[in-house]
Amino acid sequence: MKQYLDALSNILTLGDVRMDRTGTGTIGLFGTQQRYDLRAGFPAVTTKKLAWRAVVSELLWFIEGSGDERRLCEILHGTRDADKKTIWTGNAQAPYWKDKAKFNGDVGRIYGVQFRHWQTGKKHWISSSEEEPVEIDQLANLIDGIKKDPYGRRHILSAWNPAELDQMALPPCHIMAQFYVNSKNELSCHMYQRSNDFFLGCPFNIASYSLLTHMVAQVCGLCVGEFIHSTGDAHIYSNHVEQVKEQLSREPMPLPILKMNQGIMDINLFTMDDFHLEGYKCHDTIKAPMAV
Repeated sequence: MKQYLDALSNILTLGDVRMDRTGTGTIGLFGTQQRYDLRAGFPAVTTKKLAWRAVVSELLWFIEGSGDERRLCEILHGTRDADKKTIWTGNAQAPYWKDKAKFNGDVGRIYGVQFRHWQTGKKHWISSSEEEPVEIDQLANLIDGIKKDPYGRRHILSAWNPAELDQMALPPCHIMAQFYVNSKNELSCHMYQRSNDFFLGCPFNIASYSLLTHMVAQVCGLCVGEFIHSTGDAHIYSNHVEQVKEQLSREPMPLPILKMNQGIMDINLFTMDDFHLEGYKCHDTIKAPMAV
C-alpha cells in the first residue's frame, strides 16, 4: 500500500487549502492515480484497520441494486434495528435529504440502483392498463459482455446519471469503472473517482473495487490483474490532518490474501460468509469524523 501512503503524503505536503461543500475545509490535489497489483495480494490498508465487513456489505448491497440504507444494515448486522448504524446512516438522515426520502432509510437512486436499474426514460406495457419503466442492468450486461467479447473496449459501469442526481442522498463519488482483459486472461479494473476523502474513504474504495474485480473475474472464469484508481479532487479534510500524520508515521505490514468461495459463479449469489482476508495484520484503528 505504499502507493496509497505516497499519495496521502503528497496531498498533505503539496495540496491546495480550500473550503468545501461540508464547511469543514480541505487540503487537496487535482488529478492523482495509483496502481495496485491484485496478483501480489489484496490491497487492504495496514497502517490502520480496514472496516472489512463494511466494505463487503456495501458492495453486496450495491450488487443487489438497493437504495434502502436499512437493507444495508440488514446485510451487515442481520437486523434492520434503528440502533444499528451503517456508513450510509448519516446520509440517509441528513437534513438536506430527509424531505426527499420516500421511506425510512431511503437514500435514493444511488450506486446500486444505477448499476442494476438505470432508467432509459422509456416504458413498456405489462398489461392493457399498466406500464413499467424500461431499465438497463449494467452489471449483468458488463459480465455478459466480458464473457462474450473479453477484449472489447466497452466494459463500463457508470454511476453518474445527470438526470437523477437530485434523486440521490449523495451524488456518486466513484462515478465510472472500466474493465479490461489482457492476453493472459487477467481482468483489471480502472475506476475514476470525482471526489475522494483520502483518509477515511480512499482505503474503503480501493478495497471495494478490488473486491468487485475479484468477483467479476471469478464469475467470468478469469484471473485478476490490476486495480487502477484515478481521482479528480483528492483531498484530506482539515480535521483529519493529525490522524493522517499518525498514519504516515506507521510502518506498512504485508498484504493479506483474499479467499473467496470458489463455488459461486453467479454475481448475485455471494454472501458475507463467502469472503475472508487471510493473514490480515494491521495497526490500530485511527478514528476521525466523517463530513456529511
